[in-house]
Amino acid sequence: MNKKSIVRLTDQKRQICREVVKKLKGHAQKVRRANILLMADADGPARKDEEIAEAYHCSVQTVENARKRCVQDGFEVALNGKKRETPPSLRKLDGEGEAKLIALSLGPPPSGYARWTLRLLGDRLVESRMVKSICRETLCLYPRIKTG
Repeated sequence: MNKKSIVRLTDQKRQICREVVKKLKGHAQKVRRANILLMADADGPARKDEEIAEAYHCSVQTVENARKRCVQDGFEVALNGKKRETPPSLRKLDGEGEAKLIALSLGPPPSGYARWTLRLLGDRLVESRMVKSICRETLCLYPRIKTG
């Protein structure tokens, strides 16, 4: 098979990959990527994609993607992955909204309740039209609010 993305690591890049693997630096994906790049190195073992995928329990597509990223986007992106430009979803509350949420949680709970719950806080935010909707899991992302 004729490969379009031939990985050639310099001694320095090879050493970086070895360090990541040896010391398990970073998350599991980074270690796997480092292993893939080391095995795909044309000046090193130069293993086939199928062999690499089998050795590291991933798909052949994962190996192909790692090769392609290394050649097209550079070694750093291939090893560390791309940083998201925008989060998967925008935050429901800005700084001012978060401050109001904290103040609300520190105040007295509604009558008939002994304490604030995430559901009560969410309902109050919707009632006050600070947000159209919000779920309890989102409120858990704001560690400074006090419930229970």
